[in-house]
Amino acid sequence: MPEFARFDRRHYPTVGVREGYRDWTPSYEETVEDAMDLALLERIAGVRWSALESVADLGCGTGRTGAWLAARGARGLDGVDLTPEMLARARDKGVYARLLEADVRASGLGDAAYELAVSCLVDEHLPELAPLYAEARRLLRPGGAFVLVGYHPFFSMGAGMPTHFEGARGPVAVETHVHLFGEHFGAARGAGFVAEELHESVVDDEWIRLKPRWEAWRDWPISFAWLWRIPRARGGAESRDY
Repeated sequence: MPEFARFDRRHYPTVGVREGYRDWTPSYEETVEDAMDLALLERIAGVRWSALESVADLGCGTGRTGAWLAARGARGLDGVDLTPEMLARARDKGVYARLLEADVRASGLGDAAYELAVSCLVDEHLPELAPLYAEARRLLRPGGAFVLVGYHPFFSMGAGMPTHFEGARGPVAVETHVHLFGEHFGAARGAGFVAEELHESVVDDEWIRLKPRWEAWRDWPISFAWLWRIPRARGGAESRDY
């Protein structure tokens, strides 16, 4: 897979994930736009959010995704994140049954305990995707779904823009990796998933309203959402899709 360093046009000081999100926590929810991820969740047709009774939020951050799910009737939310400061913000939302400080690739959550696993804006911080998909597969029951929302590789490559935030002394990048869709497909199939939906968001009028300087990138893909499914067991009791 291509290395992001070959495309980087910003050359910001770069820090690791735990350090970066620790420092980003105070301003995170004011700087990450809903158009990046939550708007894509709205486009997922194959998940009945209100029917969910067990959800694993991998890389839950400040709990934005959990709050979105809870507002749509999902219950039994458990969240995992690497950064204690982010988890504290998620805890304040009051929507999670459990919150664990752990790596998304080794969450510590139970085997086959969930109807849905979701991971938003996480994959670009992982050097390889296979461990994330394998962990999601371990957590899910037959017929369960994995929704992954990410920063579009074409944007990170074309615009040369890493995941970053405004630090005390200027912009700071968080370790960023490029994962093409072929890698997602290979990692998902290797874990036993089949693809059901793929949605892509582009820099449109709404994005230009939010970020006028992004006019130069109008119509570029900015984020994506995959819906993956564990195939149903034929003729068995565990054949429900969630």
